[in-house]
Amino acid sequence: MDDNLSTPQGLWLPLVTPFRDGTLDEASLKRLVAHFSHEPIDGLILAATTGEGMCLDDDEVERLVSIVGATLDEARKRLPLYLGLSGSDTRKVVKALAQTASWEIDGYLIACPYYTRPPQQGLFQHFSRLADSTQKPIIIYNIPHRTGVNLGNEAMLRLAERPNIVGVKDCAADAAQSFDLLRYRPKGFSILVGEDPLFYTAIAHGADGGITASAHVHTRAFATIRNKLITGDRVGALSDWNGLADVPRLLFAEPSPAPVKHWLWRIGLIDSPELRLPMVPVTPELARRIDSAAAAAKPQ
Repeated sequence: MDDNLSTPQGLWLPLVTPFRDGTLDEASLKRLVAHFSHEPIDGLILAATTGEGMCLDDDEVERLVSIVGATLDEARKRLPLYLGLSGSDTRKVVKALAQTASWEIDGYLIACPYYTRPPQQGLFQHFSRLADSTQKPIIIYNIPHRTGVNLGNEAMLRLAERPNIVGVKDCAADAAQSFDLLRYRPKGFSILVGEDPLFYTAIAHGADGGITASAHVHTRAFATIRNKLITGDRVGALSDWNGLADVPRLLFAEPSPAPVKHWLWRIGLIDSPELRLPMVPVTPELARRIDSAAAAAKPQ
């Protein structure tokens, strides 16, 4: 396994899932993947939160993985593909790992159990069981404002010692927790910022990259900011970020992925901004703001 699979870093895209008339829009999906195969991204996450994974049937997820892999092959682009998984029952997530073991994916992004709010020892045992159930790498998705539970650093660092728990998508929204994790993490454990408005700040403090829904637009700008930071050009990176910082605010002004889907639809990368309930389209006011921003943006 090469380094970008075992130690995820750089700019990762949690790909939206296009729909049309209630079904998976395969034509738009192929167009989307072909587009991003020419962009400076370092990995794709499929069927996660931005990809509306919880609203996908099992056969749709398998089809999604197959189409993305085939489209990348046609483009002769090698990108690691991680599959988003979540669930509050450890047994069911273990079953999902078994069902997807033969799929052409490189690893998993797995969210903390939601709603049940297990204690730290329960979280530790949950992810330990999952790590024992697959040989593929796992990125932990720590997002307390969605799951209702925060995986603290003590348990996180114990899990980080496991060879196939390779990183975390950090949405803890606790600066002290994130900074301490950066200080004490073991070698080879990646920290990928998941809060788009914190992209610059997290990488400036040592994060390895980001899993960034906003990078569906202005992809090269996000990649350039990270590259400038890791090469020591903080002044240039900050200047670039000041010009980009309003984009994540716009794309998260209403629940994601409705705003980013609207933008991608307006620029012709997908044929419809359709979502699945309970998600709904953006309001007319936000639609006007996105339309204006998309029209003003330079073609990528």
